[in-house]
Amino acid sequence: MASVAFLGLGVMGYPMAGHLRNKGGHDVTVYNRTKAKAEQWVAQHGGKLALTPAEAAEGKDFVFSCVGNDDDLRSVTTGANGAFAAMKKGSVFIDNTTASAEVARELDAAARKAGFSFLDAPVSGGQAGAENGVLTVMVGGDEAAFDKARSVIDAYARMVGLMGSAGAGQLTKMINQIAIAGLVQGLAEGIHFGKKAGLDIDKVIEVISKGAAGSWQMENRHKTMNAGKYDFGFAVDWMRKDLGICLAEANRNGAKLPVTALVDQFYKDVQDMGGKRWDTSSLLARLER
Repeated sequence: MASVAFLGLGVMGYPMAGHLRNKGGHDVTVYNRTKAKAEQWVAQHGGKLALTPAEAAEGKDFVFSCVGNDDDLRSVTTGANGAFAAMKKGSVFIDNTTASAEVARELDAAARKAGFSFLDAPVSGGQAGAENGVLTVMVGGDEAAFDKARSVIDAYARMVGLMGSAGAGQLTKMINQIAIAGLVQGLAEGIHFGKKAGLDIDKVIEVISKGAAGSWQMENRHKTMNAGKYDFGFAVDWMRKDLGICLAEANRNGAKLPVTALVDQFYKDVQDMGGKRWDTSSLLARLER
């Protein structure tokens, strides 16, 4: 059993922290910006509640975070009452936020200077993956720190991989989002085309999902897309944040992402339609408006 802190109890962090406590059997202290959510988590799972990230991190072997963006991450790490000031020597900070590679490298350097390790470890699998403890975790950082943290991360993961040095986890997550964006747009256009052609979409998907066109999105989202229901996963607002990170990194490294840039604008159209909290499969709604 390890001594663990978890910072950020949103739709992902709340169940992830629960798996660390219940499946992993670890001693977990939680911090959340909204105290009531932390109180709710402790009432449900046990463990302890901290009033600041620093209080949560003090004396812990491992500290996890899952917050909104780069600024939120800096706030809970190096900001006022941030966790970094309280991390003990030799401990490991594991960040599950989808953030920039730049902030990952920045925090890795700060952690090394202070005598502990930092791993950027964004996740894929959405809310359902978090709730079921079957997330894919893409990790950047020192191999020794990864080896130390791997068994703890396993509590909420189906797949965990070390992708390279600091920032490599975030870069891998960017590739994940780039691939998903183009795939969902293609699926949306395929369903839209099939409906216009008068085909039975369920029959179409039953056949083509077993061939080269098959994907997780097709298997798990085609029925809800066809029914015009978009409340089943990762929100459009979050996808636009992630695609913004991808496009900013591409601007720095010279990569060309024409489809990603186009789909990002399509998601902006969905936001303008009132679909900020719809799931990412709502690209079909844009075609059908």
